[in-house]
Amino acid sequence: MLSIALRHEHHTRQYDVCVSQPSGWELTLREDLEPTKHVHFEDWHRVERAMAVVRLEVEDLTARGWRVETARGSLLES
Repeated sequence: MLSIALRHEHHTRQYDVCVSQPSGWELTLREDLEPTKHVHFEDWHRVERAMAVVRLEVEDLTARGWRVETARGSLLES
């Protein structure tokens, strides 16, 4: 559904949002390939808010020199 990976020197961050079975959505953050955050949402509005926070984090990271390696989904669209 949504995935974005960033890199800065030897560090990586990857954000993924996907549909969860049997219901809801999951947000996973991996830092240097290790899962550091995993949240399950039942309410789409909470997913939207979480994606807005991710968008702000990505904007901050790219302003500090991180670069987007891969992106799919609508995270970067305004």
